[in-house]
Amino acid sequence: MGVPVIDAPCEAEATCAALAKAGMVYGVGTEDMDALTFGTPVMVRNLNASEQKSKGAVVEISLEKTLAGLGLTMEQFIDVCILCGCDYTDTIKGIGHKTALELIREHKNIEGVLANNAKRDKPKEVPDPFPFDEARQLFINPEVTDTAQVDLKWTEPDAAGLLQYLVEEKQFAEDRVQKAIERLQKCKGKGGQNRMESFFKPIAAPNGHKPNKPPEPAKGKGKAALKGKGGPPAKKMKK
Repeated sequence: MGVPVIDAPCEAEATCAALAKAGMVYGVGTEDMDALTFGTPVMVRNLNASEQKSKGAVVEISLEKTLAGLGLTMEQFIDVCILCGCDYTDTIKGIGHKTALELIREHKNIEGVLANNAKRDKPKEVPDPFPFDEARQLFINPEVTDTAQVDLKWTEPDAAGLLQYLVEEKQFAEDRVQKAIERLQKCKGKGGQNRMESFFKPIAAPNGHKPNKPPEPAKGKGKAALKGKGGPPAKKMKK
């Protein structure tokens, strides 16, 4: 399709976040909140049509504003995410996202949370093992593609390759694939910038004001000549 693709060595969100931090892309489009934990400056959700239908409009999340709104450092935000539950550890039963935020705000980090938990009369059961520090390091220093070696380039669609893969190998209908290829090729040719007027439909002037417009010349004879917009009503004419 001509879309640049990168094969991430580990977590896809981690490499996408690295591309965003390097300024090579605008943000990371995903439903996985780990993209923020990996440090992407901007995360975009609900890009898929199915997500928009069920959840509403596309949502953009700024990591900087998120941290400021929560009153957390990046390190504390990562600890909140680990306590909420992540791919690398089991969760502590009884700690959801609200409790996790409150505990980190009060005790500053997971070490402080665990130390306080041990002093409770009825401490919460902590999973054994609970490799939270290893999980933390995976978020802080993930294995990612070297962005210095990445060259993102959009190319022309490979029509023959698409037909071979989708029709011959995957048994998609050829006419459907051919139409999709034609749409791709048309989009590829639209590189120019449109005028502002192309984004807006004409709107009525305020207070019912109508802009001055020269009268259109009458066309035809008899009745036809008297039926122009804004002109006098048509009259019956005697033969």
